Amino acid sequence: MSTAATVPFHAGREGYASFRIPAVVVTRAGTLLAFCEGRVGSGRDWGHIDIVVKRSVDGGRTWGPLKVAASNGVHLAGNPAPVVLDTGRILLVHIRSAATASEDAILRGEVADADGRRVWVQHSDDDGVTWSSPREITESVRKAGWRWYATTPGHAVQLSTGRVVVPANHTLPPTGTDIGNEAKYNSGHCLISDDRGATWSIGYVDENTDGYVNVNETAAAELPDGRVYFNTRSSSPSPGNRADAHSEDGGRTLHTRFRPQAGLDGPVCQGSLLQLRDPDLLLFSGPAFPRGRALMTIRTSTDGGRTWRPAFTADGLPAAYSDLVRIDPATVGLLYETGDFGAYERIVFRRVPVTRLT
Repeated sequence: MSTAATVPFHAGREGYASFRIPAVVVTRAGTLLAFCEGRVGSGRDWGHIDIVVKRSVDGGRTWGPLKVAASNGVHLAGNPAPVVLDTGRILLVHIRSAATASEDAILRGEVADADGRRVWVQHSDDDGVTWSSPREITESVRKAGWRWYATTPGHAVQLSTGRVVVPANHTLPPTGTDIGNEAKYNSGHCLISDDRGATWSIGYVDENTDGYVNVNETAAAELPDGRVYFNTRSSSPSPGNRADAHSEDGGRTLHTRFRPQAGLDGPVCQGSLLQLRDPDLLLFSGPAFPRGRALMTIRTSTDGGRTWRPAFTADGLPAAYSDLVRIDPATVGLLYETGDFGAYERIVFRRVPVTRLT
């Protein structure tokens, strides 16, 4: 079976200078929804940014027109974390902030709370064609004093219990001699909803500031035994650039804190998770070249994330953020940032036969 790629988003087209931060889900009707940030003026992480979406009704072989799913005027709406509920409703949790609120300024505490990273949710009940007005949930899911804040990137998950889990990350204010070393204060948590997005609370919180593991952008998957597996980007002296943890209570707490996962070699970068049930296979996607963002690879685990092996490499090109989705029983979808000379030239969707992963 072919793994030919399509290109739903290409930098410099359709009114946006850059497209970043992909996320993809499949609706109950079988429609693929590919989300990302549409960055209007440049490729920077702040500025005028919309969350845009394209729909595919043929498994990612072709894509419909670009639409804006979430807009914050001339400011930022980003970090899309979509999830398709058992009711068919599609939730879109995301971040909003002022266009001028750069990450550095937020980390230094120079941005007013009202202009900083705040959390919102929208929904669609018509297969992703239209979206509700946004509703803010910041007060329920962000503690006072947290500075930087981001959801996922990539898709969120609904557990078999009905609980919605959205991995997220934040930073604490640096103290003493650590001023100027704000990355050391990267921390992780998750958002939880037990009523399908009506109300929200904070689940686990991992605030390890010893510099050994810096919890950052995190993905989640429910394992067949009901545990939730979390895998995070980490930039620290620990072995490798990934760390992972398990939760036995649906993300409310961690059974053990995040520990290094040296089996996923690669650069400091976001990665995506997807648990297949038939066959029983946990997938991880991300760049596999240790010295830079390149070599987009899907790796597999048959033991709940303890050990990993490479299973499919898209190509040897530059590549960065990604997201995984199961299209149908025979096919997995991979949406990822790539390009010929840089990782952010286009966002590509690739159909991968499950047989290529086993």
